[in-house]
Amino acid sequence: MIRASIALFLAVLAVPAHAIEIEEVTSPGGVKAWLVEDHSIPFVALNFSFEGGASLEAPNKRGAINLMTATLEEGAGKREATAFAQAVEDLGAGFSFDVDDDALVVKMRALTENRDAAADLLAQALAQPRFDNDAVERVRGQVLSVIRSEDTDPQSLAVKEMAGQSWGDHPYATSINGTPESVRTLTRQDLVAAKNRVLARDRVVVGATGDITPEELGPLLDKILGGLPPQGTAPLPERAQLQLTGGVTVVDWNSPQTVVSFAGPGLPIDDPDYFAALVANHILGGGGFSSRLMDEIREKRGLTYGVSTGLATGVYGQSWQGGMASSNASVGQAIGLIRQEWDRMAQDGVTEQELNDAKTYLTGEYPLRFDGNGKIASILAGMQMIGLPRDYVDNRNALVEAVTAEDVQRVAQRLLKSDQLRFVLVGRPEGVTDGGDIPTPDTAEADVTKQEADAQPVPDAAVN
Repeated sequence: MIRASIALFLAVLAVPAHAIEIEEVTSPGGVKAWLVEDHSIPFVALNFSFEGGASLEAPNKRGAINLMTATLEEGAGKREATAFAQAVEDLGAGFSFDVDDDALVVKMRALTENRDAAADLLAQALAQPRFDNDAVERVRGQVLSVIRSEDTDPQSLAVKEMAGQSWGDHPYATSINGTPESVRTLTRQDLVAAKNRVLARDRVVVGATGDITPEELGPLLDKILGGLPPQGTAPLPERAQLQLTGGVTVVDWNSPQTVVSFAGPGLPIDDPDYFAALVANHILGGGGFSSRLMDEIREKRGLTYGVSTGLATGVYGQSWQGGMASSNASVGQAIGLIRQEWDRMAQDGVTEQELNDAKTYLTGEYPLRFDGNGKIASILAGMQMIGLPRDYVDNRNALVEAVTAEDVQRVAQRLLKSDQLRFVLVGRPEGVTDGGDIPTPDTAEADVTKQEADAQPVPDAAVN
């Protein structure tokens, strides 16, 4: 139930050490899939991504698709939850069911000798989920526990507030978990209706890899998906329009430190400037200790343990986001430095050394990411979801290498405008008020040891 967009997952798309051949397979029933054959081990990985995900929620039913997704494996057909789990375990297979606002993702892992039997079980989970009362209530309790936890976590509060300000009335603006009130009122009929809104053959893309041929894959897909309706009952979502304006929002929270979420305009992965933005982001805040923000805010001044940025390239909307935490006394200085670095890249660009280091890292890390059948199957489905061509894997690193310093400055001037940068602060920041001005940063370097002791590390999840 952790929110994660398809496009953000593709940010770690890797180029394998050896070239791979992606085959397009169409099943007898018309389901299309991308396949990478690998007969080195008797194992098959399948990824089914149903477009729309929790964005297909019915009005006033927020949380229904999330609750439905989490209950799919709690019994199907004639097997109640325990019996279904035992049947999957007996086959040595594995299923997973996850959803975000871009897609509902179903994964199957199975040994070759058991793949048909595993496919039968998965078909039942998708087409004949039981939604037994005891299972639904158990999962409902888990969801309510997550919501309560989020409502007492300053990082989650910052992300929620930023989403609400960013996306207006689009589903991106609210949590897929729903609210306590919406989740408590969901009925079995609501879960059945939610299933029919998203689980349909017209909105699924499939990634497959492992010990299976195209001739074997087609019938297997029809076995798994054949019980689903040809079309979903809900139209796909409209594109989300980013509605952020620059400034500061302060959410009062009694804590010695303030958690910060910040965001501005982004761009989709098919934008001609995407790879320039990818390189720019690495230099600005995506490159860990080598990034400008880490150097200015942590290394030189000790105002935080960690600050990072990322391109949030959702299927329906995009932004350039970041996160950090700092002591209440120093957070005003820290966010002033973020604005300063936003402007500096747009005004002055990047050095050739920064450019080359970023491209070396971005191209060099990719082979390490493309290291398993399960990951490959997920990548194949994700590529289809956002319309990337099959040769993207082969060409991706060349597109990174082609980025110039002029490209980086151009995209920075296009997107990195500090007057459009919104900050959400959860805490009791000193010298920063809701709707007030952002302090001008002190250019002097601080006593790093003393101030760093007041700060707390920021997990990667601070970047949505």
